[in-house]
Amino acid sequence: MQHDEDEISKSGRKRALAELKALGLKLLDYSDDALRQLALPEDLLGALLEGKRITAHNARKRQLGYIGKLMANIDVEPVREFVQAREHQHLTATREFHQIEALRDRLQVRGDAAVAEVLAAFPHAERSQLRKLARLARQEYTTGQPRGAAKTLFRHLRELQEESENLEY
Repeated sequence: MQHDEDEISKSGRKRALAELKALGLKLLDYSDDALRQLALPEDLLGALLEGKRITAHNARKRQLGYIGKLMANIDVEPVREFVQAREHQHLTATREFHQIEALRDRLQVRGDAAVAEVLAAFPHAERSQLRKLARLARQEYTTGQPRGAAKTLFRHLRELQEESENLEY
């Protein structure tokens, strides 16, 4: 018996289908509007929307198998690129959020000493407003009061970050 070089082994087909199921599972986490942006075939879009509504474990597993089979009939590269772009966007937003939190915490702990660090990161920031917010947050931090000023400081830092991103473009 002769095998063609193009023929894929049974385990290779299973791996490919498992990858498509995993991609389909990621797609189930996206909003209906995000899925519609992908311009998927109607049957696949319908299967994904239905899969989002299914909560029973075995039924969901069967639906993922169906989604994987439907995805085998399309070019999945644009879908992979979309998922990777969304994951990268999420990771970037999370990293930026943690950076802002760290700046806020340094301002709370060190007060005016950390203002120069923030001004280096955001040169367009207004020093007096930043110092005022940092002092209020530090006062709350040292006295153990509720964190209203710290939240305001965080929002201000977030706005500064968004402004700096807009200035870059």
